[in-house]
Amino acid sequence: MRTIRYLIQKEFLQIMRNRAMLRIIILLPIVQLIVLVYAANLDMKNIKMGVIDKDASSASMELVSKFKGSPFYQLSFLDYSIESAENEIKTGKIDVILNIPNGFEKDLRRENKADLQILINAVNGTSAGLINSYTNSVIAEFNSSLRVQWLGPEAANKQKLNIISRYWYNRDLDYKIYMLPGILIILVTVIGMFLSGLNLVREKEIGTIEQINVTPIKKYQFLIGKLLPFWIIALFEIAFGLIIGKLLFNLPMLGNLLTLFSLSAIYLFVVLGIGLFLSTLTNTQQQLMFLAYFFMLLFILMGGIFTPAENMPDWAQKVNYINPFAYFMKAIRMILLKGSSFKDLIFEFSALSVYAISILSIASLNYRKTN
Repeated sequence: MRTIRYLIQKEFLQIMRNRAMLRIIILLPIVQLIVLVYAANLDMKNIKMGVIDKDASSASMELVSKFKGSPFYQLSFLDYSIESAENEIKTGKIDVILNIPNGFEKDLRRENKADLQILINAVNGTSAGLINSYTNSVIAEFNSSLRVQWLGPEAANKQKLNIISRYWYNRDLDYKIYMLPGILIILVTVIGMFLSGLNLVREKEIGTIEQINVTPIKKYQFLIGKLLPFWIIALFEIAFGLIIGKLLFNLPMLGNLLTLFSLSAIYLFVVLGIGLFLSTLTNTQQQLMFLAYFFMLLFILMGGIFTPAENMPDWAQKVNYINPFAYFMKAIRMILLKGSSFKDLIFEFSALSVYAISILSIASLNYRKTN
């Protein structure tokens, strides 16, 4: 035990002397949690809308005023040529066109219906879907208010359903509190997998690992001394990230923090094991960086950080069974946003525990130490 304690002290001293690693440990959380949470925000604001109002009636102007009153739109009035408006979309100057045809109000009064044309720049499918949803909501609100004006409150209510939506777990639909747990997981994954693996390979490059190999230090003592400091640092990073999330983004913490840190501790054993395994396969830091980036990108993109993993094809969801990132991503959001307890996360705890035992065993067996 004393040998392990000395090895841990040595590792912390080396980390403190390594300025590049210190920058990653200290500055990376601040940059990721403050900058990336905003940068990875899929909320649509400042939607550039071009309006072609061929009707110029009171109804069309009221519809346009609905979009003016929305905080999401920036309106610009175009001429009557739909072709020129389409060119504006092609050049990226506007995101959506609202084309109000001639006779719009007349059709509403005579036939109780009228046509509208909405043209959306769909190069980015996610943005296009959100713009379509926002635009349809504004038009539905306009339709509702118009029915009240023309038919009266009682007649209007008889001909429609009143739908009252209630959003659970993220009442204000704030995308930042959805993204912050994902960014935090990326952070601790970088520290657990990337830095621990680089630290081991660095010993190979500078030749100090050969000196350690001929000492009486047991293999398990050496590995614990190498990995445990990064496990401790990553747990502190999680705590630091939660504090930033609470202070800057009012991140809800509905669940038990003990459950969160218990799951985090198991997940960190998984990524430490992956980092150790990759370090046994490589001899230089550059080789490890290529391998680590490959696995990290694969885990992150398939882990459901931006879109739900349930929306992926069946084969991809089956591949996700070996993706520890997906288990932890789902669990941390359930704990923080839903207030899920340990019994709700038994499957995630079990899967990560099996993963941690398996990968650490494989990595330890693959590591060779000669006495």
